[in-house]
Amino acid sequence: MALTTYSPISSDWPCQVKMPGSYDWERSAVKWLRELVPARYAGYPALIRHPVLLARHARIQVQHEMRVARTALQTARVELPALGLPEAVIEHTIRLYAAEVMQLQHIARSVRAVSMALLQSSAAGAGH
Repeated sequence: MALTTYSPISSDWPCQVKMPGSYDWERSAVKWLRELVPARYAGYPALIRHPVLLARHARIQVQHEMRVARTALQTARVELPALGLPEAVIEHTIRLYAAEVMQLQHIARSVRAVSMALLQSSAAGAGH
């Protein structure tokens, strides 16, 4: 019996997750996804037993983190000087927020790729 595999041919696939169809790939996906959600969620049995559900929660979590980083970036020029911070610190902080937004966008694409693979794996498993 041939395994149905999803082949993510993109730079979005996280290096921490084994390729779909390989031995233990779902376990590596769950481990990586658990790192993206707050610790209290990562221990909920339903999220661990259902990787697709964990992926959904990770996607929502990353979306919220992106909103926070974007808000921090958009408001930094106005709000940080009022805190009495030196201009060099403000500029560094703005670069930090911009880099964080870019990193979160990459993570969001990675979560999407892993989610799609998990969905395909789940659908293939349901057919048996």
